Amino acid sequence: ILRNRGTKETLKIVRQLDAFPKVQEECVEKSKIGGTLSIISRILIVYLIYTEVKYYLDSRLIFQFQPDTDLHAKLKINIDLTIAMPCRTVGADILDSTNQNVFSFGVLQEEDTWFELCSNQKLHFEYVQHLNVYLREEYHSVAEVLYKGDQVLSNQNSLPPCTDNRARPYDACRIHGSLTLNKVAGNFHITAGKSIHFKSGHLHIANIFGENSSNFSHRIHRLSFGEHTAGIVQPLEGDEKIFKDENTMMLYFIEVVPTDVQTLMTSSKTYQYSVRENVRIIDHDSGSHGIPGLYFKYDVSALKVLVKQDRDSVIQFCVRLCSIIAGIVVISGCINTFVQFIIQNLIKLIAPQTYQQKENYLKLQQQQKHQEIPVNVPLFCKN
Repeated sequence: ILRNRGTKETLKIVRQLDAFPKVQEECVEKSKIGGTLSIISRILIVYLIYTEVKYYLDSRLIFQFQPDTDLHAKLKINIDLTIAMPCRTVGADILDSTNQNVFSFGVLQEEDTWFELCSNQKLHFEYVQHLNVYLREEYHSVAEVLYKGDQVLSNQNSLPPCTDNRARPYDACRIHGSLTLNKVAGNFHITAGKSIHFKSGHLHIANIFGENSSNFSHRIHRLSFGEHTAGIVQPLEGDEKIFKDENTMMLYFIEVVPTDVQTLMTSSKTYQYSVRENVRIIDHDSGSHGIPGLYFKYDVSALKVLVKQDRDSVIQFCVRLCSIIAGIVVISGCINTFVQFIIQNLIKLIAPQTYQQKENYLKLQQQQKHQEIPVNVPLFCKN
């Protein structure tokens, strides 16, 4: 008995500490307006909970800049371009600030072809052009979609083989392949004539015996650095330059930025780049000296970009859900009170008799609820 009494006393003390007042059922007045607002608020709560759960399951991208400390890493360059000169008349070489032997970087494949595209190749190249122009112009709008997706855009830029039957000789050269370079500034170039390599550089044979006119109109199918990764847009892919002057020097100044992409499922290290262009006509009489050709001068940035895919914690998600539900309940209650106040004052002003009848009816109901009703208790007698 003492144990039960102690338990009841404890529960009584806990009940007295309740900070949330309870409203008796008979003190609650139900109305059509309150019911309507309750239905609307519940529908709104369900909708907002759905959107909040959808937002939580999704994620956001965080872009950060950090110093690039991986100085001994290698830089992979992927090249696929067509130049409007036969392969026997051009040579592709690369030099960097270390003066390392170019043959240690790898070998690019040279393939004779036609500069004029076939019908199927033209459709493919125009598609790549339009896609790349759109991505460059609308990149900030679609960056999150690209990084969260698994579609690697650069893989689609390889030119398909020609399906037309052509009897004329080849007039162009396709140079393609991958090279593994040092992570330093360098110069990849394509000029007229094959080259002879020395310890300190190389020499193009075609330039020894005089000046030869050339045509360096070109079409870039692929030019990227590092591994192919979703979200990375290559600015030069789909680029086409047609030169009327045969002694043209085309310069591309490329700034390569190391990029680490960390999504919820994968992590990769790659590179992206920005580019500036300069076209110059070689004319020694006017003081414009140089060698006609294509020059891709690249340099590696000292900062790297860190792209992380992140989402909120479960605690933050629960706090937002509770705030949504509580906020809608409180606001709907305030709206209900305000509307009821306006309606009562309008009825009191327009139809005072109706208002008085309603007040009398409510008072009568309250009196009936609080009136004590006697209960007949049967008496049991013991014989």
